[in-house]
Amino acid sequence: MSKRTLAAIGCGGRTYTYVSLAMTHWRDRFDIVAAADPIRERAERLRSFAHTPASFRVFENDNALLAEERLADIMIIGTQDTHHVQPCLAAMQKGYDILLEKPIATRPADILMLADTARRLGRRVMVCHVLRYAPFYDQVKQCVDSGQLGEIRSIHASEGVGPWHFAHSYVRGHWRRSDTSCPMIVAKSCHDTDILAWLIGDPCISVASVGSLSHFRAACAPVGAPARCTDGCPHADTCPYNALQYLTAQRKWLAYVCDREQDHLDRGGAAPDAEIREWLQQAPWGRCVYRCDNDAPDHQTAQFQFAGGQTATLTVTAFDDGRNIEICGTRGVLRGGHALRHRAGLDADYMITDHATVNTTYHRVDEQSGGYDGHGGGDYGLVSQLYDEMTQPDPMAIRASIHRAVEGHLMAFAAEAARLHGRTIEMSGRMGMWSDPGSP
Repeated sequence: MSKRTLAAIGCGGRTYTYVSLAMTHWRDRFDIVAAADPIRERAERLRSFAHTPASFRVFENDNALLAEERLADIMIIGTQDTHHVQPCLAAMQKGYDILLEKPIATRPADILMLADTARRLGRRVMVCHVLRYAPFYDQVKQCVDSGQLGEIRSIHASEGVGPWHFAHSYVRGHWRRSDTSCPMIVAKSCHDTDILAWLIGDPCISVASVGSLSHFRAACAPVGAPARCTDGCPHADTCPYNALQYLTAQRKWLAYVCDREQDHLDRGGAAPDAEIREWLQQAPWGRCVYRCDNDAPDHQTAQFQFAGGQTATLTVTAFDDGRNIEICGTRGVLRGGHALRHRAGLDADYMITDHATVNTTYHRVDEQSGGYDGHGGGDYGLVSQLYDEMTQPDPMAIRASIHRAVEGHLMAFAAEAARLHGRTIEMSGRMGMWSDPGSP
């Protein structure tokens, strides 16, 4: 088995996760040879995984790396959402196959352009839709495809982002504004719309959606709350979003955004609290959640209709935890996810009730550890399949190929357009014919 070499553009948490998994568990299949990031320390963290660290190359940005002749077989693109298109396009033109963090792009037209370019050049472009590789959704997909549930008529899915996670990412963090990143339902839940498209299999033909930013705004701020939690808030002891929790119960989130913390973790410890307090005094993550410049809705529900007559709903909320799904078929119904898994006394991840016998069976899913817990083993699953996916002859056959990922992305963009304009968005049965709706 010949190794596949890796290079990376954007060396934050997602790229680090994929590289560390690949080089820890499948070192015989991969080697990391180059990385680019404006913060050099982030790129340097990957050097230790290389088979020959001395020859590992670090670049200050994507342009510098891509100015070289092709350095590796696979380019991992883990930049922020708004900077996926240019490096992905340039890397494909250089001859790289691509592992591309989701969302593919922040505009539907760019998504279609990248998919068309990948098809024209014959490049393998694998989108990091890790849920397709998570054991739970893998088993659910097998159940649907087996016919055990009969014909699928409706799916009800929900994603509880989690109050702290939402505040961290969509109030204080990188995805707080759609004009500087992309809509929340795209950034967070294109995973979920992708799963709906994957399970149903038919094109989506119309989308409606409602939702709003109702809680994380100035009108909901407690009396006397200052601009920053570090300024001495009188509600510090009772506020669930007190940023000083980054020093205690929410410490794990620091490594995603604070380079000081990650540097100390790399050396086997944690940053001193004094350093983190100083960082919170000026970083976005130290702000009061009611006094930020965010516009991401904190709850949204979308309704989808498919060409085969199936319907699906997706509810995304800041005020719950975990993903849940209910699949209603003509022969049975499957219910599963976070709520079932954490139900007291019930050791099951999903349950299937047969309409004819009214019998219910309970099923447990074994997850491999590694990566972000909320992905249910999907990070590990994706990287475990990376070699095989990136060596198969047909780029279209990759489980999470860009060509298969387009549908779910366009569904999410249509949901945001429907929410903003208060109307149903009609989508063409041919994905490539759908255009970005501008105004009602």
